[in-house]
Amino acid sequence: MPHNGILGREFDEHEDETRFPFQRDRDRIIHTRAFRRLKGKTQVFVSGEGDHVRTRLTHTMEVAQISRDIARTLSLNEDLSECIALAHDLGHPPFGHAGEEALNEWMKKNGGRFEHNEQSHRIVALLEDHSSLYKGLNLNGEILDGILKHSTPYDFSSGRNDKHPSLEAQIVNVADEIAYTGHDCEDGMRAGLFKLEEILAVPLAAKANKRTIERGTSLRGAIIHILVNDLYESIEKEIVSRNIKTMEDISASRSPVACFSPQTREELDGLRDFLFARMYLNPKVKDKSRHGKKVVLSLCSGLIKRPSEKVIEIQKKTGGSLAEAVKDFVAGMTDEYCLMQ
Repeated sequence: MPHNGILGREFDEHEDETRFPFQRDRDRIIHTRAFRRLKGKTQVFVSGEGDHVRTRLTHTMEVAQISRDIARTLSLNEDLSECIALAHDLGHPPFGHAGEEALNEWMKKNGGRFEHNEQSHRIVALLEDHSSLYKGLNLNGEILDGILKHSTPYDFSSGRNDKHPSLEAQIVNVADEIAYTGHDCEDGMRAGLFKLEEILAVPLAAKANKRTIERGTSLRGAIIHILVNDLYESIEKEIVSRNIKTMEDISASRSPVACFSPQTREELDGLRDFLFARMYLNPKVKDKSRHGKKVVLSLCSGLIKRPSEKVIEIQKKTGGSLAEAVKDFVAGMTDEYCLMQ
């Protein structure tokens, strides 16, 4: 597949001498402050649970790796999938989904809403800078579309999109689910939330464990292998059965083309149910989430009464409401900086 964008950039630019357009976009994304701050943002646990638990940054790198590999195997555009993957979590606030819930509640009281995809888009299109000649990073339209339409079965949905994104963007959606399912199994066991023999009662984990015994590899790696290989077969079947020939066919399709087979989808849902019960709803994890939510809400309330210089600076830059500037500031914080504030 060509490495050029079809939708183009909002502001015309000279082509680069050595890099394709999506490669330039990738580099712009990883050099942002928002990308660097992902290292201090929680995935599931609040910081302080150990050096080896995933952060938003390490999760993002895993999603980008899986997305690239899938795109390469299917002869799609690797650079496009990588860009969307690297940007897909930029808008996540501190304290994981608890922070997102807090900001959404707070924004609803202030005439808006918070949704991390929209915030990721806002970061690359407005809040971050690349050139004094235009606002935002001036990314190609395919990347902006992929960021806005990023979703997994467990994300909040704002129901704003009627057309499906590119197949490269759909791959990122699935790679995100593959990555966090694999690493949450690993992180949950390491944190002592459940034992190996308990997770092996789940069919998908039991199937993966057979592979780990044969090959001497990790359960995480085996789960990823099973899911990725099922995805390859399923996408090929969907393309043939739906007679998909063009990108327009993918966009207009009745449901995403990048999906698992029905059996694997059911098995994956079973594993996710186990993780919800034993990990995400674990009292220790929930207590920390509640605390994170409380911190975010109290910080927002304080900043709207007494806006800091940074909040005023953001409001001037964006031309939006004070509440929106508070939301932009708080959403960008790492867990530690949020607690410090």
